[in-house]
Amino acid sequence: MTREGWVPSTPAYGFWFKDQTATDSGLPVATNKPGQDVQTHTEGRFQLLGNARQNCSLLIRNVRMEDSALYFFRLERGHYVRYNFMEYKFRLEVTALTQKPEIYIPETLKPGHQVTLICMFDWPFEECPAPTLSWRGAAVSAHEARPRASYLLALTFTPRPQDHGTKLTCRVDVSRKGLSTENTVLLSVAYAPKDLVISISQTDVSALEPQGNSPHLEVQKGQFLRLLCTADSMPLATLSWALQDRILSWSHPSGSRTLELVLPRVKAEDAGRYTCRAENGLGSQSRSLELFVQYAPENLKVMVSQGNRTVLENFRNDTSLPVLEGQSLRLLCVAHSNPPARLSWARGGQTLSPSQPSDPGVLELPQIQTEHEGEFTCRAQNPLGSQNISLSLSVVYPPQLLGPSCSLEDEGLHCDCSCRAQPAPSLRWRLGEGLLEGKLGNASFKVTSSSAGPWANSSLSLSEGLSSGLRLSCEALNVHGAQSATVQLLPDEKGFASKAFSSGIFLGIGLMTLLFLCLLLIIVRTLRKKWTQAEVPAPAAGETPRSRVSRKSTILHYINVVPKTGPLAQKQKAKPSSRSWAPAPDTHPPEHRKNQKELHLVSHNCPGPKSSPQAPESENNQEELHYAVLNFPGLRPWDTQRLKDTHPEYAEIQFH
Repeated sequence: MTREGWVPSTPAYGFWFKDQTATDSGLPVATNKPGQDVQTHTEGRFQLLGNARQNCSLLIRNVRMEDSALYFFRLERGHYVRYNFMEYKFRLEVTALTQKPEIYIPETLKPGHQVTLICMFDWPFEECPAPTLSWRGAAVSAHEARPRASYLLALTFTPRPQDHGTKLTCRVDVSRKGLSTENTVLLSVAYAPKDLVISISQTDVSALEPQGNSPHLEVQKGQFLRLLCTADSMPLATLSWALQDRILSWSHPSGSRTLELVLPRVKAEDAGRYTCRAENGLGSQSRSLELFVQYAPENLKVMVSQGNRTVLENFRNDTSLPVLEGQSLRLLCVAHSNPPARLSWARGGQTLSPSQPSDPGVLELPQIQTEHEGEFTCRAQNPLGSQNISLSLSVVYPPQLLGPSCSLEDEGLHCDCSCRAQPAPSLRWRLGEGLLEGKLGNASFKVTSSSAGPWANSSLSLSEGLSSGLRLSCEALNVHGAQSATVQLLPDEKGFASKAFSSGIFLGIGLMTLLFLCLLLIIVRTLRKKWTQAEVPAPAAGETPRSRVSRKSTILHYINVVPKTGPLAQKQKAKPSSRSWAPAPDTHPPEHRKNQKELHLVSHNCPGPKSSPQAPESENNQEELHYAVLNFPGLRPWDTQRLKDTHPEYAEIQFH
């Protein structure tokens, strides 16, 4: 049967249109009609499959999001058949392929160690062909990069250090559907710590600054300091801070890439070498910083060595230092400071020359004298400040006895005794072997004592009990020694005590002697004018002349025969007995003796100082040296002047 408008040989043409497209003027997305134009964005991607009389399937390649729409089919055949299948529209919804392949890879790859990676894609469309998987990346060789149709793809390779941080991609292509998806990871190849940096901040608000190339850092004591250590490594390295060989802090392996060390107030003992060390299983790296703490002089002290003692004693400021006269003294001044302080010694505001130019902190005094007394100050100074320490040097010495000096007055016997020592000595009197305290026998006495500075004075008055053979001793003592002097009254020819005492021998009382003394006085005054022109040594500082005043003496102060501390004195020192000097044998005829006063002897010991620091109570250490004294009236004993050219082994006769 012949159909209207077409015959069996008439071709049928199919068209796919987007909904709402005018079929008479609009363009289809796909058709099998030769020469028919289609929409530009679908050309080549949309294709009508098969014979339109039997099949109207539409193939879409490389589906795009804009392809989402409602589509209908149209059939044309001959001049009459024009039919739109509006009741059979279909809706195309294009969605992204959210499912991605999974890559199984170790967290850290070790360089040089072969490893196998796996890419897996779970394809839910079983009726569709298997997808195509492939590897792409800098670490993938050309052979491993070839695609394979599979749901699982393995990659075996050997990581290199330069592979760290590179991308590795597994791609999935669904050929029939025109879909593709991929997953990318960054390769993490392990490496030892590197690029270790120490940053520094010297205030708690300032930014950190890299250490730079200098391995040294100078800060002032009390300053704030923050040190920050950072290092690059894979896996994360363990960081630690150490001062010398002592670990101060460390980080946890899974913690941060930085480690901080804070010193809120830098101390002097914080100085030293600080080392930051980064370490993991592949190696380690470290960097050090030498910290110098600057501060003004502190802990200034003086170490003292006296005499033969080698043990040093430490002294703080304002310390009193007693030193025995004649001893050697060494003062060593030391201080802590950075930079090192310049040391100097001063006395009374005047800078002293150093004993050792190479070590100005040392001051040596080979032999201590009384003039060395005073304040010695050590000064330590550097650019950050200074500190002083002072020692008060006091010179100590054993007693130096002056006296006794005795006179016979109307009230009885009066004796004076003086002594100089440091510390101040104590004086006491002995009558015979007994210490004068209260009343002794039938002798009534009175002792008056006084002291001023290093001087001690004592006066003894005996009003009763004066007899021949009277023996008086004046004793002086302190912690550094003792000394005593003795006088003895010898009987005259009448059997009673002589009336002239002054530490020696006296002449008898008589008119003939008085005439002789007047003549001698004229001679002495003449000689004295000549001697006063000679140089007279000045008394030492702080000393006063000996005073032995006898106001009521008749023939008391005349000529003192004083022994020198020479060989004769040494011989007497070897014989410490208290025996008196015996008078020389009388060779004059009896007639001559009748016209002379009898000569009386008084024994006296030498008042020279003792340097032995033994206990003062030991009388075995006391030295007694006897000598004769000739006293002439009218002259004072402290106006003595030594005669020139006198032999050192003999006694000097001093005229007053």
